[in-house]
Amino acid sequence: MSSQSYVLKESVAELAPKYDPDNPFTKLGVIFHVSHDATFIPDNVRSQFLLDDSRLEFELLQMTDHLTYDLICVCAPPANIVRAPVSRLVVDVERFTSDELEPMSAIGMGAIYRMRYDSQPLRRSLTIQEQQSLYEDWYLPHHERLTQAVAKTLAVNGRALVIDVHSYPRQALPYKQVQDALRPEIRIESDPQHTPKQLEDLAQQVFKDAGFDVALNTPFSGALVPGKHYGKDQRVSAIMLEIRRDLYLNERSGKASGNYAQFKSTLEQCLRRLMQK
Repeated sequence: MSSQSYVLKESVAELAPKYDPDNPFTKLGVIFHVSHDATFIPDNVRSQFLLDDSRLEFELLQMTDHLTYDLICVCAPPANIVRAPVSRLVVDVERFTSDELEPMSAIGMGAIYRMRYDSQPLRRSLTIQEQQSLYEDWYLPHHERLTQAVAKTLAVNGRALVIDVHSYPRQALPYKQVQDALRPEIRIESDPQHTPKQLEDLAQQVFKDAGFDVALNTPFSGALVPGKHYGKDQRVSAIMLEIRRDLYLNERSGKASGNYAQFKSTLEQCLRRLMQK
């Protein structure tokens, strides 16, 4: 396995939003957040994993929200998309850094994963310095980019909507605590403090009108808001979009399926309608 197979096309520097206050998308007040589509594992982190190359490749296949950035990049310019530059196996920017606050830490999947998707060991034990480096190199800079993007959108527009984009497999992975939950084509997740009922209802209606099977907050709920604004600034709203992977992906390969182009076009129409709320 060459390191090239894990490198995103963009460099880390190019992932930093190039903010343009005159861009029409800025005036919509929308920031897309894509946190789990990267497969990049830095060379200095690779040695932490207990897996050989082929087994690590398989773990990435299972755990990556493949192509979610590509699905939504037609809806907004780079300045309005905050994308994690490294795989969630390196550090998961959607998790709390404190194990006491993060429920997934109980199964070895806090911000720094210790266990694989099948609950087998993923990583060797890390020193405190190694853990701190992961936060300082990848976790904190990502959240700073998101915080800045939201702050700049508020300054220009007076409001900000964070749309957090994910995908999930048709069949639940073994680590999932809820194996028999509904697995709709589109799952909407909301936050009680930052998702207005009107937005929650509109998101469901937009995708139902497009012919999708839709469910709300099952089996999980929540939507990401920067810590600086969470519970403090009602001008910031948020919603999470979970797309079932078989709608656009060959789950055995992680590559686009024959339905990809059509699904991407339909998704774009749905998102544009949602952004015009």
